[in-house]
Amino acid sequence: MRKIFLIVFTFALCLQTNAQSTLAPGVEYEDQLNTITTSVPFLIIGPDSRSGGMGDVGVASTPDVNSMHWNPAKYAFVKDDMGFAINYVPWLRSLVPDISLSYLSGYIKRNNNETIGFSLRYFSLGDITFTDINSNVIGQYKPNEVAISGAYARKLSEHYSIAISARYIYSDLTGGQTLTGGLGTHAGQSIAADMSSYFQKEVRIAKKDFDWAMGLNISNLGNKISYTETAVRDFIPINMRFGTSIGTNFDDYNRMSIEFDVNKLLVPTPPSYNDNGDINGGMDPDVSVVNGVFQSFWDAPGGTKEEFRELNYSAGLEYWYAEQFAVRAGYFYEHPTKGDRQYFTMGAGVKYNVFALDFSYLIDASSSINGSNPLANTLRFTLIFDFGALEAKS
Repeated sequence: MRKIFLIVFTFALCLQTNAQSTLAPGVEYEDQLNTITTSVPFLIIGPDSRSGGMGDVGVASTPDVNSMHWNPAKYAFVKDDMGFAINYVPWLRSLVPDISLSYLSGYIKRNNNETIGFSLRYFSLGDITFTDINSNVIGQYKPNEVAISGAYARKLSEHYSIAISARYIYSDLTGGQTLTGGLGTHAGQSIAADMSSYFQKEVRIAKKDFDWAMGLNISNLGNKISYTETAVRDFIPINMRFGTSIGTNFDDYNRMSIEFDVNKLLVPTPPSYNDNGDINGGMDPDVSVVNGVFQSFWDAPGGTKEEFRELNYSAGLEYWYAEQFAVRAGYFYEHPTKGDRQYFTMGAGVKYNVFALDFSYLIDASSSINGSNPLANTLRFTLIFDFGALEAKS
């Protein structure tokens, strides 16, 4: 049964849902489930423990080595000259034991204004046994997905920076297996880019100094992906994240910050169809990438109300003691009709000399019917090496 589930899960990840949805008798459209699905969703999984412990916020948090995922523009304000981190996330462990995300990220400062960032993301879907229509085993394979990214971040002023990023995406989910009917499959590939900005400034509120920041990151702007020899191609998860943070030092040992992010997928919303298969609400999702990005702001079948439901919200809190021990907490909310991911998070970290160790834990808070969320009990682990601190010590 586990292998059967893995096969279904694998193809659910790579194929965008095109099923025609019609209203159930006596149910208003606004109560219908209408999730937005894309190919290669592993690109938007939060890879690090720090943000994972704060409800998956990160676009405006203080710059760190994992800024590549959340906002590469933050690299321009990173303190140390060099650093890298190793992140590991056992994924969906409440369902299957061998799916995981590994993430390596790092940066090198060229000077006080310019920083180069990089990352390698590897997503493993475990072992899958392929069978034919007669249940005969025809192959064994380990599906996997890889994304290699590079970023250039530059300060434009004392308080503001921008960054551009490039990304190569490789998604091999079938190992070249031939589907029923003789249709061949192949690995999906795409090239994508990010555009991001970051603003930070010290402000004074109630006679106390606060560090205030704002960030914007539009990520995964790239071509569609196909896994078969047909002309059908699916959107990758083009995503917009906007957020702000504010923090202050209470004294020489205690610091606290609060952060808030808003997140939206910039891909078409599935329309609603009548009994004849014609669109009777929303817009045609079979459009170009550029049209899909702009269309995503007004194409929901439920109108403005549904558009606002497509926004995800994250809030997080981080406390540091003596810049060595950290405690974190957060909350993530997604509307029940758009996926119903709702969870609390908590995490902790310790920093000593040249390295830091973080972990986070996810607690399900969704309203799912069966009371169980496959993301429940998700753990993240991060090991960070701070070469700037090593150089300072030497």
